[in-house]
Amino acid sequence: MHGCGSYVVPVSYNITIFMPIIYRYILKEIIKFSVMILGVVIGIYLAVDFFEKIDDFLEAHVSISKALLFFILKIPFIIAQVLPVAVLLAVLIVFCIMIKNNETIALKSGGASTFYILKPVLLLGLLFTLFLFVISEVIVPVSTEKANRIWLKDVKKKNTLISKEKNIWIKSTSSITHIKYYDPTIMTAFGITIYNFDKKFKLIKRIDAKKGLFKNGKWFFYDVLEQNLTEKDEKKRIKFNAEKEGMLDIMPEDLKKVIKKSEEMSFFELFAYINKIEKEGYDAKKYRVDLYAKIVFPFVCFIMCLIGSGIALKGETKEAMPVKIAIGIGTAFVYWIFHSFCMSLGYGRMLPPVIAACTANIVFLCVGFYLVFNAE
Repeated sequence: MHGCGSYVVPVSYNITIFMPIIYRYILKEIIKFSVMILGVVIGIYLAVDFFEKIDDFLEAHVSISKALLFFILKIPFIIAQVLPVAVLLAVLIVFCIMIKNNETIALKSGGASTFYILKPVLLLGLLFTLFLFVISEVIVPVSTEKANRIWLKDVKKKNTLISKEKNIWIKSTSSITHIKYYDPTIMTAFGITIYNFDKKFKLIKRIDAKKGLFKNGKWFFYDVLEQNLTEKDEKKRIKFNAEKEGMLDIMPEDLKKVIKKSEEMSFFELFAYINKIEKEGYDAKKYRVDLYAKIVFPFVCFIMCLIGSGIALKGETKEAMPVKIAIGIGTAFVYWIFHSFCMSLGYGRMLPPVIAACTANIVFLCVGFYLVFNAE
């Protein structure tokens, strides 16, 4: 507008010019607080894990360098688990500080809408989503597998070998056991073969079972074929039992640690494994749930950015920072519980794999949009 020979630039025009600076400020602050929160959580997690496991490392006489490597290898997995919460808290802290300093009021009085202020946050949410997907697919599978191998072989002294096809070999003093496939959700092993040897490591007996089920603290084999190679009578050499009580050298709790888990495989590796075991006639619904979760779960970073922004900008009262952070932590906790519950329903064949993996994200995405619209 003109007046007294001077020209006054509209405030909204000034805001448009300097908005990239504001965007850089918001992005810088969110990233800074995200890194700080991640550092604190990783430090606490490793400290607790260290004191829980240090006695095992000392008893197994594991070198300091290998013990240190074990804890370093766990960091990518911790980051993948904690990053969404760190992003949520960082968004809450940054916006609460801006509200306390009247920065959001100044921006809005200059013509900037809530959605305009949120643009860099949502963009950062997508970048964090991409980062989480990459670290979960590229780094976590390798680091987690190596950490588990150190724990099982060097610390627990388990004589086991895990192939990429999840074939499990278990060696004891007088036998070698092979398990073709193990389903931890129903504690059932499929395709079991047990080779028994004498003191000279000569094969004396072979036992084949279609499946083994762990119940009442014992293993029970079904469709069992026994071949006693020391028996001279051909009729007595081979025996068949529909059901036979037996013991493996490893319990279900240990088998869960031995098998190559979904998080230790990349998306394509898991996809190939699912196709393979389904062709062999095994149920792969549990792994299909994990497969879809690998695609869907990283988007939780975007969702948490949305929810954090909605919570922080709601009301814009200066004294509400502790309350809003508590609400944010509670929201993250509820999301995790609900996501785990849906995944469990998928593992239990009560929900289709796609629905089990996506439900929590869809529900909380709607919650995020609702909070943002109400904040506006």
